Amino acid sequence: MKIAIAGAGYVGLANGVLLAQHHEVVVLDLSPDKVALLNRRESPIQDRELQDYLHNRPLNLRATLDPVDAYQGADYVVIATPTDYDPISKAFDTSSVEAVIRAVTACNPGATIVIKSTVPVGYTAKIGQVFGSTHLIFSPEFLREGHALHDTLHPSRIVVGERSPRAERFAALLVEGAVKKDAPVLFTDASEAEAIKLFANAYLALRVSYFNELDTFAASHGLDSRQIIEGVGFDTRIGTHYNNPSFGYGGYCLPKDTRQLLANYRDIPQNLIGAIVKSNETRMDFIAEEILRGQPGTVGVFGLTMKAGASNFRASAVQGVMQRLLAAGVTILVHEPLLSQSAYLDCPVVNDLAAFKHAADLIIANRNSPLLDDVAAKVYTRDLFGSD
Repeated sequence: MKIAIAGAGYVGLANGVLLAQHHEVVVLDLSPDKVALLNRRESPIQDRELQDYLHNRPLNLRATLDPVDAYQGADYVVIATPTDYDPISKAFDTSSVEAVIRAVTACNPGATIVIKSTVPVGYTAKIGQVFGSTHLIFSPEFLREGHALHDTLHPSRIVVGERSPRAERFAALLVEGAVKKDAPVLFTDASEAEAIKLFANAYLALRVSYFNELDTFAASHGLDSRQIIEGVGFDTRIGTHYNNPSFGYGGYCLPKDTRQLLANYRDIPQNLIGAIVKSNETRMDFIAEEILRGQPGTVGVFGLTMKAGASNFRASAVQGVMQRLLAAGVTILVHEPLLSQSAYLDCPVVNDLAAFKHAADLIIANRNSPLLDDVAAKVYTRDLFGSD
């Protein structure tokens, strides 16, 4: 079976590698650099397991810049293109998804198109009517940055937003390539599948916000956050996972998905979803105020990524804190090994770690590191457990 993947990001590559264990997979991307890396069996994103599979596993996988090469003859086309949140329209920008649907319809109208890009609730049904297509399925993805292939090989659940033989075949393809064979498989209507994705990420953002606000309270009253969090988490209904305070939630999914869900609530009574979105801004305000209260000289920012093991800077909370500090006139240096340029947000990038440590009067780290142990006295972090 031939399967085309549109988009060589976390979702596209993880699914492409999983499916290429048993089927012909052609990955389409707009970036010549990404295509060249994939055809050399190198991962364009930071994901250790993905790199291992590309290097060491027999995969029937190649990459191309040519849509016709990718789509022609494909039984399934998986869309994994970005859908960034547009603050003006207060909705996802789904233009990349529509471009793929248009191209596939033109050169391979019989292909089943599986949308794995995150979309608003009701989108798949609506866009099917716009294109006059009955070949669209929505199937959400549940993975972590830096662990994309692991989470695809060991899925928490498989959700396909259609009840049909072709939906069952697609789910079977995902199970076939997975290491974990007993994940729950759920077939739903399309809009319900879209809602599952957005509500799942809203809950994760809620949990991050909850423990961050607990930490804000503790820090404001001179209490030990770790003791409180451990005591709360020993209630088995709450658990001791996903509870590590941070500068805020960030990354590809949580900021945009919570805002999109809030937009879907237009004219529907709600308090909680809006509070989740607002809470993240409040947390970054608090972190910045805490730092400014110490009247720092030069502030060093250790790492721009949302979490350890990721390569994504987009919407990371540390950047929100940086922007607040810059607005207050603070001098900032950045240490981020993934950056090759000399400046970021007009702040000098110092990739010599020793020089960075020496130059910074205060070092802020969303996630702490043993690399900072020798300057622990001047590190500001809310990382209590060394986890995400």
